[in-house]
Amino acid sequence: MRRKGDTSENLIELLERRLDAVIYRLKFAITPFASRQLVSHGHVMINGKRLNIPSYQVKNDDVVEIREKSKQLAVVLDAAQSSERDVPEYVEVDHRAMKGKFLRAPKLADVPYPVQMEPHLVVEFYSR
Repeated sequence: MRRKGDTSENLIELLERRLDAVIYRLKFAITPFASRQLVSHGHVMINGKRLNIPSYQVKNDDVVEIREKSKQLAVVLDAAQSSERDVPEYVEVDHRAMKGKFLRAPKLADVPYPVQMEPHLVVEFYSR
């Protein structure tokens, strides 16, 4: 409520800044649930520091990488090689180094949701 601008755009931005969502978008995990587990089990580093909080809000230009010991995990390798989805333009990734960078906060049109999203309906529901 304290943020300026369109509330539904702000909601999408906050959701996509979560560390588990960024891991999913970088294709380090096959599902959002797997990305949450990857973070919770301590396989992820932000700017060189290990972090195990899935709800951590990633900032612009943060470097997200898989820990050296975890780079050979089968689930991580399978997700990186999957051609099921593309990496969005608001993140850049190097799958050989298992490292990515969160460039900027996305807008609703930037996020590749599999269905048509209507976040204004969510905002209306919770504003009661």
